[in-house]
Amino acid sequence: MSALKRDVERYGGWRSLFREQSLYSVLLYRLGCRIDSISNSLLRRLACLFYFPIYRLFETLTGISIPKEVDIGGGLRIWHFGQIFIHPKVVIGENCTLRQGVTLGNRRSDDDVPVIGNNVEFGANCIVIGSVTIGDNVKIGPMSLVLDDLPDNAVAVGNPAKIVRIRKQD
Repeated sequence: MSALKRDVERYGGWRSLFREQSLYSVLLYRLGCRIDSISNSLLRRLACLFYFPIYRLFETLTGISIPKEVDIGGGLRIWHFGQIFIHPKVVIGENCTLRQGVTLGNRRSDDDVPVIGNNVEFGANCIVIGSVTIGDNVKIGPMSLVLDDLPDNAVAVGNPAKIVRIRKQD
């Protein structure tokens, strides 16, 4: 199944376009990735001329900034859109959930960015900055500041975030 189909599936299908503003930003991100994959450089440049104004408009209207350079697996879900910023070099696994106010970015240099595993849930206003690796099946509480790696199945909360529990896998 394509990444786009997994994204739409996590929103509950195409009908959610009528009720989920954040889905527009996810679809626009996937369109940007598609444009970057065009082999003809002239055609790719022409497509980018149309893409960037639309991207900036959506970024302004929704408060969601997902540059097309970000590497995101399928099944991205954004709850309660707004004030979501992702650095272009961040890597995000499959089936991740973002809530309003999430920032995933650099700390010191442009390459100093997080790598996020699969099935990670970010609470509202969560910030993950720096060369941080987040394992699979991790839950990060609201208003947490993550500055250190988190292992698989961890639950982390606080500022700075501390692991409060390692969940058992079924």
